[in-house]
Order: sequence, then structure tokens, then C-alpha cells
Amino acid sequence: MLAGGLRFGGFRAGGWVPCWRVGPVLAGGSRAGGVGSVLAGWQAGRVRVLVTGGTGYVGSAVVRALLADGHDVTVLTRGEATVPDVTTVRGTLAAPPLDGIDAVCHLAALTQARESLTDPDRYHRVNALDTAALLDALRGRPVVFASTSAVYGVPERQPITEDAPLAPLNPYGATKMAAEQAVSRYVGPATILRIFNAAGAVAGRGDHDRTRLVPKAVAVAAGLEPALRVNGDGSAVRDFVHVADVADAFVRALRGPTGVYNLGGVAAAVADVVAATERVTGRPVALEHHPANPGEAPSLYADTSRARAALGWDPYRSTLDEIVASQWDAVRPGAIAGR
Repeated sequence: MLAGGLRFGGFRAGGWVPCWRVGPVLAGGSRAGGVGSVLAGWQAGRVRVLVTGGTGYVGSAVVRALLADGHDVTVLTRGEATVPDVTTVRGTLAAPPLDGIDAVCHLAALTQARESLTDPDRYHRVNALDTAALLDALRGRPVVFASTSAVYGVPERQPITEDAPLAPLNPYGATKMAAEQAVSRYVGPATILRIFNAAGAVAGRGDHDRTRLVPKAVAVAAGLEPALRVNGDGSAVRDFVHVADVADAFVRALRGPTGVYNLGGVAAAVADVVAATERVTGRPVALEHHPANPGEAPSLYADTSRARAALGWDPYRSTLDEIVASQWDAVRPGAIAGR
């Protein structure tokens, strides 16, 4: 059983079989927080923010955005990595460093959908139980939680609104849904940001996960990978949002009205991403063609009107060319990784 009453799945001969149930708080879309802004008491001036997962791909971009907005930032990490010019503390989510902290951006999580199929218990522990432990420790401090479009599964209607039914297809999505449920029952003000496919780079820090489409396509163009696998004719459409736009949404969510918000940018087919990569880099992207996956949804993309209206959020960097160009600058031959 997961946090918030979510029943987890199990294994049968054919693989992992989901058997979760969702309580009334999440059915038909999550609710988070209440009326007003996350930082109702700090509408102006410097805010002291704890960022969990602040050394990761999205988390490091959030840290940069918060600093640029004039806030004090502390990063909580379990590993050895640090963030330049930022206080970095090693610790656990159950005992976070909260002295002097006004609010929390919670991004620490395991995020590999395929990996979650082989190690669902670990995803349960890190994504669901550790989030519940963090919320218990926060004692009402405001929180902005990084969730994922994987909580939706494959909705029939496109674009996907925040009120779409939640029906995740793997343990990753299920454990993030369980975490959302814990956040929705949190005693303090809270906002949930459902991120679609974050991509691109900030300050030379790109996405190193080549299981994802944009970093894999760019890696092929750079000669770091032999070919990009394409299932079917490459017409499957997904939603890509520049990581800098995602980071901006976290800053805005701290002062905006609490709620659940989709973060998407540009809906594009696999073939469109390949074409943009070749156009931006001036190099070919070798393709490895495979039969279409019968379980693959033809289109998954976000309705972001709620975030645009309530937070004043504008994902203006989220064009395919800008996403690819920033990733290319981070990984092309001669680039300085993680600069």
C-alpha cells in the first residue's frame, strides 16, 4: 500500500500488473493547497528556499532560476554532488535542514519509467514514502512539488487538462501519483507542477539521459551514439518543454495561486525532433527503424492554459530549435560539460 491509500501493483508471469486504487482526492484530477498563493506571507522580498534534488538536471535549473530571482537557496542531496556558490547539505528527506527555511521546492525523485518496472519497491520508497516523510517534517511550510505527465497514462482526450483522470501505466507514474495524493492532503499551502518532457540545457547543463528523445537525437548528431531508434513512422507526438521554462514555473509557483498545473511547451512528432536536430546541428541523425509499438499512444500533449492564466507563465523558450540548440551547445564536440 502506498502513501495516501494508493494500492501498488505486483508481478505476474507477463510482467508488472498495476492494481492501484485512487481515493476521492485524486479522482478526476488532484487538488493541492487551498486558496491564495504558496507564499502568502512573503509576497515581496527575498525568500529562503530549500530545493530537494537540486543537483539534478531539472533541479539545478530551478536553483539557477531562484537565485536569479533574488532568493536564498539551500540544496538538499543524498550524494556527493554540490552546486557552486550554493549551500549544499547532505541528508535525507525525513530530516531536512529547515532552520531559516521559508519554502521548499521538492524535486528529488527517481524518474525512469522503464527502470521502475524492474524495481518498483525502490520507486515506491523514494517517490512516495520519502515524499510523505518530507511533508511530515515540513510542518506546514509552503511546498512546490515536481510531478509528471506520467500520472495521466494515456487519456482519450487531447490536449490533456489537469482534470483528466489519472491512470498511470507504470510504477513510476503510480508512485508520483501517490506522492501527489500526499501533497494534496498536506496541511500547508502546496502546488503541484506536472512536467511533460523537459528538454534542452541551461548554462551548458544538458540532459544526460539518452533514453529520452532529444538528448539521444543530439548525441547521435554529435557522434556519441550510433543511431536513434524509431518505432513506426515517427509520427507519434509528444510534448517538449524547455528546462528553463520549467524552472521559471517553479519561481512563479512560489508566489502564484496554489493548484495543479501542467507544464508543456511544444507538441512535436519524433520526425519533427529529428528534422530540428539535423537543421540546428547541420549533421545527419542516423535512424534505426523498428515496427510500431502497438501500445504507444499516437499523441500526448498538454493543455497549459491554467498555468498561463494563473501563474503568468509563458514557455517562450520551448521551440524545437531552441531546445535542440541548447542541448547541442552542451554536448557538441569541444563543449564544456556542466559549465
